[in-house]
Amino acid sequence: MRKIVYYVAMSLDAYIVGADNDVSKFVAAGPGVEQYLADLKDYDTVIMGRKTYEFGYDFGLIPGQPAYPHMKHYIFSDHLELPKSHEKVEVVTPDIEFIKDLKKGNGSDIYLCGGGVFAGWLLDNQLIDALKIKLNPILLGEGVRLFENTTVSCRLQEKEMNSYTDGLKIIHYSIHY
Repeated sequence: MRKIVYYVAMSLDAYIVGADNDVSKFVAAGPGVEQYLADLKDYDTVIMGRKTYEFGYDFGLIPGQPAYPHMKHYIFSDHLELPKSHEKVEVVTPDIEFIKDLKKGNGSDIYLCGGGVFAGWLLDNQLIDALKIKLNPILLGEGVRLFENTTVSCRLQEKEMNSYTDGLKIIHYSIHY
């Protein structure tokens, strides 16, 4: 069965984006970021919420286009409407059974690309299997938390941790509900 891997940048105070969607304080280049980009090549499917997909517009993403050209995109939203411009981008209604079926399908593990609300919903439904944190040496004080609106308690088991000269750490955890 495919696993859902939440691979995300995070500040030391557990924010994945600062106030007003500010990501300027996160490490943007260097060996840790290069490792992250190399790791993304291992995924053939990405899932994300509407806000995360639309966040890409600020960085040049054209509505309806894939943020990661080599991956099939499932954007979970009740409201987002996109032009039918690319076969690798599909908007789907948030549905637990759809995600369970996706996990049963063929392919690589599934990359969960933010954000905190969508990740919280998946965690509440025990659908995230692993967490890969790009831990940045920053404090943001406010913004979007790693997991928003969740009360789930679970145990994490560290699988691997790498430190980079840019101060970034990539920590891989398995999740045990």
